[in-house]
Amino acid sequence: PKAFDRLYTKMVAAGEIGGVLDLILQRLANFMEKAERLKSRIKGAMIYPICVIVVAVAIVTGIMYFVIPKFKDIFNDFDVTLPGLTLWLIDASLWIAGTPEAGEQAIPGYVWIIASPFLIYFFFALIRKTKPGRAAVDIVLMKIPVIGNLVEKTSVARFTRTLGTLIAAGVPILEAVIITSETSGNHVYEKALNEVHDSIREGESVAAPLREAKVCDSIVVNMIEVGEETGDLDVMLVKVADNYDEEVDVAVSALLSLMEPMLVVVLGGIVGTIVLALFLPLVKMIESVSDTG
Repeated sequence: PKAFDRLYTKMVAAGEIGGVLDLILQRLANFMEKAERLKSRIKGAMIYPICVIVVAVAIVTGIMYFVIPKFKDIFNDFDVTLPGLTLWLIDASLWIAGTPEAGEQAIPGYVWIIASPFLIYFFFALIRKTKPGRAAVDIVLMKIPVIGNLVEKTSVARFTRTLGTLIAAGVPILEAVIITSETSGNHVYEKALNEVHDSIREGESVAAPLREAKVCDSIVVNMIEVGEETGDLDVMLVKVADNYDEEVDVAVSALLSLMEPMLVVVLGGIVGTIVLALFLPLVKMIESVSDTG
């Protein structure tokens, strides 16, 4: 099981029984290549924003650690009354540097900044190990604008390709639906596919429970319904998967297009806040020097 999952073994077993093992292995190869290509597209699209965020956090942390304390000493020397924004910035700098003036703290702030991505990752990993936690995370992800659309399209592409490949390999429909449910990777679609399994077992259709669950667009349900009526369910499912793979590309591009200006605005706001907080006292210092002169 560490090397070959249930999907793989069931397809190979069906190929052996049907005497078409070569064809099944070719289908498996195509399936795995397309699934890996989809993962690679999503991971590749996230490299740019992640790099920008990491570099930006490193630069801002460096400014707070090394630069702000120098300005604090200058302000103290001139005995200037500092505005609230500047005081907040200095307090944040003291927290990041972990200086005694920031109060009693066992761990400097920069350590928390470095560790926070790993802590968040492990926190969500632990949550997803429990069934209620995984369900909650999947439901929340699907509610987030833009990201939810990407998660939905990725999940539909995955389960339709898996189910279509299993049916084409000759795996019995009930078993194929169970395997697809277990490998869907999303609680919402796993639940919908379990309802599909119950529907088929009672002699009903695949499309009806999917329509009731409202986890797929109407065009997907209609194509599955046509596939059932014509006896080409596997062909329709693979066609849906191909279409949704293309839509995932568009969704990833849209996400990147949205993230780039958002990153610029957020970073500009952070830098502008720091500059404003530092220049407000400098203006007061210049005015006081002018009045004295």
